[in-house]
Amino acid sequence: MELKRILFRYTQTNRYSITALVASIYSYTKIVKMYEIRNFDDIFSFSREGTVVLYSFMSFDLKNVISEVRILKEKGYMVIAGGPHATANPTQLLDIGIDYVFTGDGEENIRRFLDGFFPKNRIFDGVKNRVDLSKYPPFCPQKNLYMPIEITRGCPFSCGYCQTPRLAGKIVRHRPVEQIVEYSRLGVKNGRKIARFISPNSFGYGSKNGVTPNVKVVDDLLYNLKKIGVEEIYFGTFPSDVRPESVSREILKVIKKYVNNKYIVIGAQSGSEDVLKRIRRGHNLDEIERALDLLKEFGFIPRVDFIFGFPFETEKDVEETFVFIKKIVKKYDAKVHAHTFMPLPGTPLANVGPGRLTKKHYKFLGLLTSQGYLDGYWLKQEELARRVANVNSSSPI
Repeated sequence: MELKRILFRYTQTNRYSITALVASIYSYTKIVKMYEIRNFDDIFSFSREGTVVLYSFMSFDLKNVISEVRILKEKGYMVIAGGPHATANPTQLLDIGIDYVFTGDGEENIRRFLDGFFPKNRIFDGVKNRVDLSKYPPFCPQKNLYMPIEITRGCPFSCGYCQTPRLAGKIVRHRPVEQIVEYSRLGVKNGRKIARFISPNSFGYGSKNGVTPNVKVVDDLLYNLKKIGVEEIYFGTFPSDVRPESVSREILKVIKKYVNNKYIVIGAQSGSEDVLKRIRRGHNLDEIERALDLLKEFGFIPRVDFIFGFPFETEKDVEETFVFIKKIVKKYDAKVHAHTFMPLPGTPLANVGPGRLTKKHYKFLGLLTSQGYLDGYWLKQEELARRVANVNSSSPI
């Protein structure tokens, strides 16, 4: 088939991955046309000849993807897919009719696909074959497509609930300061004078291990962004959260000079030491408090992530988490960002069941919300958790 166009099926959660792929394709070839499809029926305004429909999606979208792929295949369209669920279970996607599946990093493999390379097993392996971020643009200004710049990919930790080290690898890769600044310069030229970032741990940017801050590199990055005309910098906020082990006086002194955010997002996930060990979080409660104490010292408001409803939590674990949250709210003026546990495919906790919130959870979280100390999508995530658990139980992961 002579490829003429790629139709990117848009969802609420894949905007960043679509932008990265468009940037990689556009910087490689101008021949293939690209379209973002928000309304499924719009696909059928394009001839199936020369058309590829691309999905990048989370596990809770699988049911909808299956129904759409069934229709597309009946009408003769070629369909390819990548993203978190594809990486966790590529063979399942082949079984539902998707023609080629992309796991892990996609920037180079989508180019190989464009060149007519088709692996016999129909799986493009971007897990073993990781990319060098410096060789691919972070967004596509030529098509007016922007997103927070991904400064680091990969995470050295193995948190049991998280797909990141499976999707992006455990070896951290940093985008060079020079490239970040150059693309930010293009953004400034086009009136985009706000800098945001994507990183599993922004304070680990430029470090060898992804944890210990490289203060000089971070200073160099933020200084040069200001120098080229970036007016607002948000560093250490979603989607560039911070691990508590990476918070130090040295890194806070640096970012205090440049950033506009008053909040720093810290991943805690539980107030129970037993749960922290069970989910392989890699830090304890003392390390969380040490980080919060430093943030308060430097005038930042901690916004602390917690995951509620782990199926294996005991009443003691739940109560310890509530007590810990009350403590950090009072002592460090912390705000809580709440999540409900989702058993994501491909993770060590994929098969423990969906997150379950009890009456005690609802009462406690509702009170925090009414007092202005809590936000997050924990109610919506409880429903998504059940949807993901159904995916796990009905298919081999």
